[in-house]
Formats: sequence, structure tokens, C-alpha cells
Amino acid sequence: MARYIARRLFYSIFVIFGVSVIVFLTLQLVPGDPAIALVGENASPQVIAQIRTELGLDQPLPVQYWRWLERFLHGSLGKSIRTHRDVITEILDRLPYTMVLALSAVFLSTTLGILMGVFAAINRGRLGDYLTMGFAIVGLSVPGFWIALLMIMFFALYLRLLPVMGAASWQNLIMPAIALSLHSAAQKARVTRASMLEVLGQDYVRTARAKGLSERTTLFRHALKNALIPVTTMIGLQFGHLMGGAVIMEQIFAWPGIGRLALQSVQGRDFPVIQGTVLFAAVIFLLSNLVVDIVYASLDPRIRYS
Repeated sequence: MARYIARRLFYSIFVIFGVSVIVFLTLQLVPGDPAIALVGENASPQVIAQIRTELGLDQPLPVQYWRWLERFLHGSLGKSIRTHRDVITEILDRLPYTMVLALSAVFLSTTLGILMGVFAAINRGRLGDYLTMGFAIVGLSVPGFWIALLMIMFFALYLRLLPVMGAASWQNLIMPAIALSLHSAAQKARVTRASMLEVLGQDYVRTARAKGLSERTTLFRHALKNALIPVTTMIGLQFGHLMGGAVIMEQIFAWPGIGRLALQSVQGRDFPVIQGTVLFAAVIFLLSNLVVDIVYASLDPRIRYS
């Protein structure tokens, strides 16, 4: 396992390098000039040219990328064009908000999804199974932003129970966390149900029941542990996605996370921040997948890596 982790980390270097090249080249195709976005369209050509020189935008693309790569290798992602702050500082300032939102959404979706999936599996073919899977289908079909807007209308405008925007208190976290978790909870419920039904038909489950173990012990100690392997993949992917920034939800609820920072950077043509947020998301995805693989081995000792 140690060799496997070291090999994965080594390959991750090439993945990050490839992501940085793709992001850098893609940004060159984005319409608009960061210098004009910074000083305004009414600025004189001399001022715009001076800003482009200061930002290094007048250099050839290979030179621009090489300078950015040098800074990256020295632990710097450059400075924001809009705020003139270090990109790493900008990301770290938003990181706590994104982490709280991501952990809350993952916890809610995982708890609700697993409970629904197990309930549907042990009530296969009954009314509870149909109702649970019907709810899951609705959760998969309805867009998350529409659920967010309905929650704002009902809980904020009609009942006046929850605040709409910002991150001033824990109450601001309730609606975005729920809106983010419902779609993923529906996915986890369907996967958990299918996985549980497959595991419940295995020989070791029948053996556990034949030995006289209680149904609760058989379900949660023997069956559920192996049924959680595919769900673990979904948890890792969801966490990596949310840590990269839930752009739409953060914009709707004005949540000051990394996703909203990325959107504001795109609107302001702040190329260094865009590159920094995308690279951060790539690193989080790589680490999440690595953690998922390690958890696989702990859930099922039969799994071995060559």
C-alpha cells in the first residue's frame, strides 16, 4: 500500500502539470483583456499598454507560462489582478467557508442516502421501497438551483425563518447545505440499495443468519460494510467536487467560498486566480481519489493493489 500511495503521488505531478497547461491555454481563448477589465474601457491606449506590460501580458505565451511555472515551483501562484493579493491568500481566505459547506453537504447526503438505501433494500418490493426510490428519482431529476430557489421563497421570504445570503451565522449554512445534498443523497440511496441487495444474497450473509445472529447485526456489521464500497467512491467524488467550489449554489446564496471566488475571477478576467482555483480543485480531486482507494482496502481486506 505504501508503494501504491507513493506511485499515485508521483503520477499526480504529471496530472497537475497537464491541468496547468490546459487551463493556461484555455484562458488565452477567453474573450476580453484583463488590462481593460482592470482599468476600464475608457482608459487610454497608453495606460492599457502600461498595465499589460506590468502584468506581463505583452510577452509571448511560452514566456508567460514559464514565468507562472517558476512561481508555482517556488510555492507561489502569483498575485490577483483585481485585489493585488497573493492567489494562495485569496484561496485560503475562502477555504474555511468551502470546507464547512462541503463537509455539511457530504454528511447530510451520506447519512440520508445510506439510510434510504438500506431501508429500501430490506423492504424490497414493498411500499417503503417504492416511496424511497420515488423520492430518489425526484431528487435526481430536479435541478439543484431550482430547489435552492424554492427554499429561498419558502423559508426566507414566506416563513422568514432563515437568512438568504452571506455566512454570518450557522443559519446561513442550512439552505445551501440541504440544496447541495439532496441530489447526491438520491444517488447514494439508489447505489446503496442496489449494493445491499447484491450483498444480502452472498453466502457469508446467509451463514451469519444461520448462526443465529440478529438481523441488525447481520445488516449493519456484515452486509452494510461491504455494500459501502461503491458509495465510498461517490463520497470522495462529491467531496472533491464541493471543495473545488459549488459555483452555482455559492452564487445563489452569496456564500463566500472558492466557487464564488472562481466565478468572480472569470467575470473580472483575473487569470492568476482562475488558474489557482482550478489547480486547487485538481489537487483536491487527486487527494480525494487517493483517500477513497485507501478506504477501499480497510472496508474489504480482499482488495490488493499490484
